[in-house]
Amino acid sequence: MFGFSLQKLLVLAAIIGAVWYGFKLVSRMQEARELDAKKSGAPKPDSIWRRATRAKSSAQATEDMVQCPTCKTYVTAQGTGSCGRPDCPY
Repeated sequence: MFGFSLQKLLVLAAIIGAVWYGFKLVSRMQEARELDAKKSGAPKPDSIWRRATRAKSSAQATEDMVQCPTCKTYVTAQGTGSCGRPDCPY
């Protein structure tokens, strides 16, 4: 009626078990690395997630933009230089 069969359920259970034990293996490896680093006095190794978060947070800060009244392009509000036009206000 729903397409369930013993073979499909066994394959599903095997996939779930493989994923479960895969996560357990990865967490044990991470704990072993942290223990080795602690014993040797080295700093704690970063996980992939920490590195990705740090990369996002250390990105360059945003800057305000203003529209040039002459050429109608947007330029940074601070540190803007002249574009070369004679009537450029910057």
